[in-house]
Amino acid sequence: MSDEYGTPDTPAGSRDTSTGTAGTPTDSTGGRPGSPVGAGPRPESLRFFGTTWVDHDRGPRGYTVRRVGAAVGSLAAVAVSCLVLRFAYEGIAIADLGSFVTLLVVVMFTICTALAFRHTWEGFSKRPDPDRQASLRGLLAVGFVGSLLAYFFRTLTEAPGERLHREEYETARTQYERRSTRRTGNPSKKRRRG
Repeated sequence: MSDEYGTPDTPAGSRDTSTGTAGTPTDSTGGRPGSPVGAGPRPESLRFFGTTWVDHDRGPRGYTVRRVGAAVGSLAAVAVSCLVLRFAYEGIAIADLGSFVTLLVVVMFTICTALAFRHTWEGFSKRPDPDRQASLRGLLAVGFVGSLLAYFFRTLTEAPGERLHREEYETARTQYERRSTRRTGNPSKKRRRG
């Protein structure tokens, strides 16, 4: 149960393990502040942001501070990572493995960084395929600087993944409201088929 709203822990847009369907929230999850318990889907928590992304324009819940912190943190991680990669490059140069090997390592890190940036950036707007994510794990580990850069650039405009989660949350709320209005009609006024 969520401590803040007293709602179950199944977020909107997450996989419902009881039915095995993705993107179909259950009716028993909580809603926005002030709504009764079990009044709709609960927003999914984002890393470093929690659920502050839902109503970040309604009051001080730390959303802006978290965005600034995430941007500064990811940029600092990029700087430290580049320093580590420079030491690795100097180690290869000192080992005198030859210009071909040095060029190969540089090209590998460049390509992996670009692919990791693209993959991470696309992951902010659509859910990645778990099988593809598992197969790209090594590439993403080598190109970690690209992932950090994508995270930094996304925090300049929004919490990373906010747009995707907001779309899923709004869709889940709309579906829930449609279902609940169908159920609230007066049963005695319904026609009986004969």
